[in-house]
Amino acid sequence: MRSIAEVAADLGLSAEDWSPYGRTIAKVDPRVLQRPRARKSPARLVLVTAITPTPAGEGKTTTTIGLGQGLRRIGESVCVALREPSLGPCFGMKGGGTGGGKSRIEPSDRIDLHFTGDFHAVTSAHNLLAAIVDNHLHHGNALGLDPRRVSWKRVLDMNDRALRNVVLGLGGASEGVPRESGFDITAASEVMAALCLAEGEDDLRQRLERLIVGLTRTGEPVTAAQLQAVGGMLVLLRDALQPNLVQTTEGCPAYVHGGPFANIAHGCSSVLATRLALHGADWVLTEAGFGADLGMEKFFDIKCRSAGLDVAAVVVVATARAMKMHGGVGKKELDSQDAAAVERGLPNLEKHLENVRAFGKRPIVALNRFASDHADELAVIARRCEELGVPCAESRHFAEGGAGAEDLARLLLEHAESAPTPFAPVYPLEAAPAEKIRAIARTIYGARDVSFGKDAQRTLADVEKLGLGRLPICMAKTQYSFSDDPTKLGRPRDFVLEVRAIEIAAGAGFLVALTGEMMRMPGLPKEPRAKDLDLKDGRIVGW
Repeated sequence: MRSIAEVAADLGLSAEDWSPYGRTIAKVDPRVLQRPRARKSPARLVLVTAITPTPAGEGKTTTTIGLGQGLRRIGESVCVALREPSLGPCFGMKGGGTGGGKSRIEPSDRIDLHFTGDFHAVTSAHNLLAAIVDNHLHHGNALGLDPRRVSWKRVLDMNDRALRNVVLGLGGASEGVPRESGFDITAASEVMAALCLAEGEDDLRQRLERLIVGLTRTGEPVTAAQLQAVGGMLVLLRDALQPNLVQTTEGCPAYVHGGPFANIAHGCSSVLATRLALHGADWVLTEAGFGADLGMEKFFDIKCRSAGLDVAAVVVVATARAMKMHGGVGKKELDSQDAAAVERGLPNLEKHLENVRAFGKRPIVALNRFASDHADELAVIARRCEELGVPCAESRHFAEGGAGAEDLARLLLEHAESAPTPFAPVYPLEAAPAEKIRAIARTIYGARDVSFGKDAQRTLADVEKLGLGRLPICMAKTQYSFSDDPTKLGRPRDFVLEVRAIEIAAGAGFLVALTGEMMRMPGLPKEPRAKDLDLKDGRIVGW
């Protein structure tokens, strides 16, 4: 690997702009953004999204990294901007979040495991507020917070279903006020969302001040500012606010900062990291979690709308394996040759391409080639893209690194907009929250309608009373289907999306709509990856 000083120099950063975390990691001072951009060429942002994935994923992160390396190989100035991995998937089912093969971000094991401590800082800041809430209840509850209406849970960066619902304060009068609560995973923390959407320290302060921890008996909100918790939270988040600079396997600069999941949170890396990348490079490759129905929708309707960002192109990652799954092939047979199943699965890709166009953007398809793929299967997808008038290129970045993504890189240069047409949001902020949810469900998911459970209806009434109806929507939905039922593969139609609950995230700046059986604290699979890991002579094995 290159030294981090060399990587930083590629982005025009001097030694005063960053603090080293060893030889290959640095924290970059966001105040770099206060000086003029040195590069003369316009900076262009490219979003990488995907079709509805298989449980193993379709290589969206590897494609983002590989495409960045491909652009760099043909002489372009490039920086990658990705999310930080959560320990939940690392020890659960999917594994690390640093890419794979010859398209990784390095040092991958350190990034996957603890990294610079940003996740721990978010966990600590979130739980400090939770502790202050219970301490306030214990010491007289001067604000009149109703213990039954406290909405601020605790968080942990681990999949642990046993903590979804807990009872606090047992053990007598000296141990606190007994009440029901629970845990979310840190990636779903509102503090994480606030950190990732913040424009700087002052903006983060304002977002933390707006955090609503619960309601009084008369229905008035109680905030972190009222509990005087914000200063302590900011102290814990001081270093976490600074984006992390690392590199890819081929030495391409990469910012890795923030880690909200896209199925239960807004699924994008931080605004500050994106801005720093755009400040130092001509091309910035970023990804939004899971498919275009989840990460991409939130990238535009939440992140871009909040930060005033836009993209020059949207790359949609597609695989023959996923097409076969949506065409009815079981998980164990995905490597078997079946061009007919690929054909049957194409409607899933077509819907995702429609979603890109719904935002006023032209899609480019990255056909991520696996070693087990068959030429006739890939030809089915390429032929359909040609019929739809969608540019498509095969990419072999996993096996070949940037060299395997050069065709895709040239296709991007050919079709990216030099002056992007502003994206078209799915809904206006002035619409009622229920109508915003319906707009997402109908336009992006293809639903016939939306039904709202009693809990959701009660919260919608609270939202109206609190004057928070202009907030955008963050959908919590399964990543395995356009619907809220993970078993409905392909392109389901004529379904009703069930919204069982809504959570107010006033600090982050959105409303979270929980659909189907989605949980904000995942559970481990029957055979978690943690069983395969070990440490021998200081080296991690089984990763």
